[in-house]
Parts: sequence; C-alpha cells; structure tokens
Amino acid sequence: MSEGRDGTIALVGGGSMGVGWAIVFARAGLAVRVHDASAEVRRAVLPAVDERLASLAAHGLLAEAQGEVMARVTVVDGLAAALDGAIHVQESVPERLDLKTALFRAMDELAPPYAVLASSTSSLPASEFAGDLPGRARCLVAHPANPPHLLPIVEIVPAPFTAPDAAERTRALMARVGQEPVVLKREVNGFIYNRLQGAVLREAYWMLEQGIADVADIDRVMTSGLGLRWSIVGPFETVDLNYRGGLEEHARRMGERYRQMGAERGQPEAWDAALVACAAAERRALLPLDQWEARVAWRDSRLMAACAAGQAQPVPDSAEADVAGTEA
Repeated sequence: MSEGRDGTIALVGGGSMGVGWAIVFARAGLAVRVHDASAEVRRAVLPAVDERLASLAAHGLLAEAQGEVMARVTVVDGLAAALDGAIHVQESVPERLDLKTALFRAMDELAPPYAVLASSTSSLPASEFAGDLPGRARCLVAHPANPPHLLPIVEIVPAPFTAPDAAERTRALMARVGQEPVVLKREVNGFIYNRLQGAVLREAYWMLEQGIADVADIDRVMTSGLGLRWSIVGPFETVDLNYRGGLEEHARRMGERYRQMGAERGQPEAWDAALVACAAAERRALLPLDQWEARVAWRDSRLMAACAAGQAQPVPDSAEADVAGTEA
C-alpha cells in the first residue's frame, strides 16, 4: 500500500473521546477504524456515534447526511486490523502510564512506518511512554478538549525525540479536519489546556475553602463573565484590550495587585519587565496600537452577538439541567 493513499485513521480506545474523534475525522471525509480492547465498549461505539451525529444534525452542525458520515466509521476487533494502512493513529485509552507504554510498544510494531502515533493524553508527555521505542520519532501527543467534535482545540506536543515532520503532518491533518491545532515548543506536564484549567480550579477550590463564595457563585462568575469573554478573546488579548495602551499599561496598573493575590496563595512570582515586554511585543505584532480601538469594537460586537444568541443567560443548576457530565 502506498503511503497515505487510503487516508484511513485508526482510533485506539472507543470511549467518549474515541467517539468524538471518530466524528471529527469521519465528517471531514476520512475513513475511520475504531478498536477497543473491551467487546462491550466496541458494541457501544456505533450507537454513540449515531446519537451524537443526530444531535449535530439537529443543531445544523452537520454538512452532509448523517448516514454518509456513519458509513465511514468501522469498528474492528483486533488492533492489527485497526492499524492496517492507517496514516494516523490516535490513542484514547485510560490515563495510565503502564497501559499507554504497552500499547505504544504494540502500535509501533504493528502500524505502517509512515503512520504518526498520537496520544490523546491530557497530561502525560510522550517521552514518558514512547522514549524507548524504535519508532519513537513518529510519536507525540495530540491532546483534544472533550468532546473534540464540539471543542476544536488540539494541543500537539512533540517529545524531544519527535521528528519535526511528524509534528507538522499532525498539525496539517488536524487543520484539515477542522480542528484548531496549537504546537507546543516543548513538553510540560499538563500542557497548556490543563495548566490554565488547573490554575482556575486551584483558585476556585481555595476561595471555597476560605468561605469567600459558594460553588454556584464561583461558577456564575465564570459563565456570566470570564468564560463568556474568554470564548472570544484569550487572557493575553483580554488584558491587552482592557486598557488603552495595551498589555504594558495593564501590567503597569495591575501587576502589583496580581503579585499580591499570588502571594496570598504562596505564589509570589511577579511579572518582570522583560517578560511583560516579550508579551507586549508579541501582541503588537498581532495588533498594532493604531488598530486597538477597532479590535475593542470587534470584541464588543462579538459579546453582543453572544448575548443575543442567549449565551449570556444564566445556566441552570445541575440538579435542574438534563445533561450528563463528562471530563473536559
């Protein structure tokens, strides 16, 4: 079989993450094979994909007939059958180092030499489970948000031994299937997504412990404030647009206050001048100050559109909402 000609994606792990990945690749026109070690999980994959596709269609988020997308997803019993001819392998098994190490060893033996071997792990660097493999140069992390068919961010995290071509092919594939790939410059525990999420959670738990607010009110500050804004602009652009003069002006006015807040939690690190200058230079490359007012107006128009669409409406308490929780 010639390299990449059949365009098949192999998914190893058929839980909620594997189901989400199946939708991502299948709705982009790629053939998908799903394998899971559990027969029970394998039996549940296609009904779960079908159910989620129906929901996407109901919300106008499916560009073609549901059956056409479903026809691209196949569940197979064996690992070798799943990997045969695959151009990309996406592992989504439980977050256990021993399990991933053994699985990557098997995948390295069975997968075609041109296939990238990627893990959906939310925190483990590839160097911890693929460092001893003969084919380690094609191994990396491609960590999605959960569910990946609704939250398009994908963190591509090469290990020191990962070939640049493997990272670039993964980035290009993720962009091709409609995801938003971000390539990290080096490995770090938890990557970007969970380090940012962890920072918020640490503060949320601390405020709960200190009796500052209850769970519902802490969540409400996020859903009706920070989260709504962060769905449009990230933390650096947020502060860049908050003060005329941009990020450096924000740091001048608020840097000491943030240092004090961190010190209360045993994290007294300050934003030194060189770090602020680095961040400001990257922001000015993205947005010259003479375009600042136009970008503020753009942000506000996006917020108004979100409010008009109902995104800013209060979210019902979990006891009242008919939803099932999954880990992000």
